[in-house]
Amino acid sequence: MHDFHLGIDVAKLKLDCTLRLTSGKFRHKVVQNNQQGFQDLGVWLNKQGASIAHVCMEATGVYWEAVAYYFVQHKFPVSVVNPAQIKAFGVSRLVRTKTDKIDAQLIAEFSFERKPELWIAPSLAEQSLRAMVLRLDALQVMRTQELNRLDVARDAIRQGIVDHIEWLDKEIKSLIRSINDHMNNDPDLKDKQKLLDSIPGLGDRTIAVLLSYYADTKRFTSVKRAVAFAGLDPQHHESGSSVCRKTKMSKVGHTFIRKALYMPAMVTLYRTTWGKAFQQRLAAAGKPPKLIIGAMMRKLVHVALGVLKSGKPFDASLHLA
Repeated sequence: MHDFHLGIDVAKLKLDCTLRLTSGKFRHKVVQNNQQGFQDLGVWLNKQGASIAHVCMEATGVYWEAVAYYFVQHKFPVSVVNPAQIKAFGVSRLVRTKTDKIDAQLIAEFSFERKPELWIAPSLAEQSLRAMVLRLDALQVMRTQELNRLDVARDAIRQGIVDHIEWLDKEIKSLIRSINDHMNNDPDLKDKQKLLDSIPGLGDRTIAVLLSYYADTKRFTSVKRAVAFAGLDPQHHESGSSVCRKTKMSKVGHTFIRKALYMPAMVTLYRTTWGKAFQQRLAAAGKPPKLIIGAMMRKLVHVALGVLKSGKPFDASLHLA
């Protein structure tokens, strides 16, 4: 339990902050989203008598990471919540106006009432790995965009696009080498890489993505939470006797992880023995192909967490019964 709750609405250049006092009143402060701004915020908190406060913010993009790390390093309890939670909380409060100041106050109230779980900061090795896999994905997206432009490009700009694609190819190859070297040079990541590599269907890139988000298994108290983190959990919708919609993937989670698991799920289902057995079992139960793919994406998270927690390689016999 904490007496003060600090809600932060994060933007690229600034942080709108609202401190909920023990009296239930609020104090507002806007600082820059940089180290100097974080220090100014700490000084302001001390002036308010809040030498320690439960800091809460939304996981939007990457702009929240620096301030979250700053407060964790200064021994503050920090919670990083899904933006959907704050949106739903605002709807429950019948909030009709949206500004940065109002959002920050809403986050502070959410922190006070709901007591969200504390965020566990990833290690420096995981932070670096995550930055690299996200950068690799961005470069590959850019390369695809340039290839699409090249098909319809006029002569005046064609060579520029070709040169850019060549540069992207070199950067992608260099970054892939850096990712592999990073995992090989870190003893903990290297051991976990070997464990994930024992799972048929997972390639080097998918393993890097999984390690960048799931290397520290203590971050998730259950496999269900790890699945929900990626938005792969099933969403049911029933009401009374007349409303019964088809169950679907919630997608209330990390889009990048779902994107990274789609092709590995396809490979596993149609190219591996244990994946084929999984596909045949669900198909025999009348499940459609799209649902089976989503189920395999979820299964891959289950299996990955299983081998990482147990420290034992993948055992196909457990999945062929």
